[in-house]
Amino acid sequence: MKRSRRSRRVKVSADGVGVVSHAGVGMLRELAQDTGLVDGVTEALADTYAGLWVHAPGRVFADMAVAIADGADCVSHVEVFGDRHEVCGPVAGMPTTWRMLDRIDEAHLSGVGAARAAARERAWAAGAGPDLAGLLQIDFDATITISHSEDKENAAKTWKRTFGFHPLLAFLDRPEVSCGESLAGLLRAGNAGSNTAADHVAVLKQALSALPEHARPRTTTRPGDPDAVRVVARSDSAGATHAFAQACRDRGVWFSFGFPVDTRIQAIVDQVPEQCWEPAIESDGGIRDGAWVVEVTGMLELSAWPEGAKVILRAERPHPGAQLTFTDADGHRITAVITDIPDRVIAGQSAGLELNHRQHARVEDRIREAKNTGLRNLPCRGWEENVAWLETLLTATDLVCWAKLLGFTDTPALAHAEIATFRNLVLHVAARITRGARQIRLRIDHTCKHADAITEGWLKIRAAFT
Repeated sequence: MKRSRRSRRVKVSADGVGVVSHAGVGMLRELAQDTGLVDGVTEALADTYAGLWVHAPGRVFADMAVAIADGADCVSHVEVFGDRHEVCGPVAGMPTTWRMLDRIDEAHLSGVGAARAAARERAWAAGAGPDLAGLLQIDFDATITISHSEDKENAAKTWKRTFGFHPLLAFLDRPEVSCGESLAGLLRAGNAGSNTAADHVAVLKQALSALPEHARPRTTTRPGDPDAVRVVARSDSAGATHAFAQACRDRGVWFSFGFPVDTRIQAIVDQVPEQCWEPAIESDGGIRDGAWVVEVTGMLELSAWPEGAKVILRAERPHPGAQLTFTDADGHRITAVITDIPDRVIAGQSAGLELNHRQHARVEDRIREAKNTGLRNLPCRGWEENVAWLETLLTATDLVCWAKLLGFTDTPALAHAEIATFRNLVLHVAARITRGARQIRLRIDHTCKHADAITEGWLKIRAAFT
């Protein structure tokens, strides 16, 4: 038997000078400053202080958001930046950060939201904005956040027989960097309903307010106006309520909701002639193998829905081993979509509208990444503190998204990386601090695979705001 040789051991000592880890977080701290987020949150919380502050509240808020982006899942983790003054500057300690969360109460939450919206407008103006000639897709979805402690305020039993919270979130889909901007989030008790229309309407209002003024839909826009901003609210069947659909219509937003598949739909499927089904399509325009779509608006009573609503069915062969349900017909999985997006807005007619709604599934990726960015665990006992934590982690996802859009679109491996990979490759990169000619230099570890891309991306982000 051949024995493997033990690798050569290195000598370990604690006398390194000028070395810094997690150097990439400095990029996000600069981005928070350049977008005006720090100043905006400071202004929103200024009246909560009786005198002068040592650490500006906006700076504390931004540092907590950057810490969450770096992997923090509790308030004490902000102290990991305390010994990185060369990169991060002075960082508030845990007690100050806790007090900042306490200050973001219901009266000041809207001010923080307005500061985030202003920062988004500056980021978009710097080059992170989407193409307003296309559709702005806002994806709504709720998720379960587990609480392992019974003493957290408003934690309750969920419909999945777990215990915790049931937040409802809205993301602006940004597929060019495989992520989404966090427009709004509503923290709810664990026993909150999945299809509560009032909650969806509240999140819709927050999401539209989070968009820059010039990117919000107008109810007075003339039909066919080429300069009009076109916004679509996408949701699964939990959002398919008459009240939410009407709220979208009242605000100039088109909707695309999953439609419940029940015995009515099953009966309609049996009545549709075979020649009426057309092939479903993929995002690249190709035919989706084993899937067909058909519009059945005239076969349903839709008078309670806003005028122009249409229902599209998709029949698809399920993957091998899938468990069929009683609503599946002839061995095909049946799904339905209700939408009021007008004809010729999306290429492909019924197949194009169905594809557009199918892409709502990307919101699951957004939520998974949000759970890897502080949403998996709401660390506070108090309700308002957890609401503030939710606002902070949504800010963290925005900072990462803007950094990708501004600095890394030319490096697909980083632009399309999920947050865990982005941390390991960019935020956690090591560097060396040097001083000379009255300058402090941050020298990225040259052995890092993406050292050049990180350096160029950081400089691009700086240049975008100059």
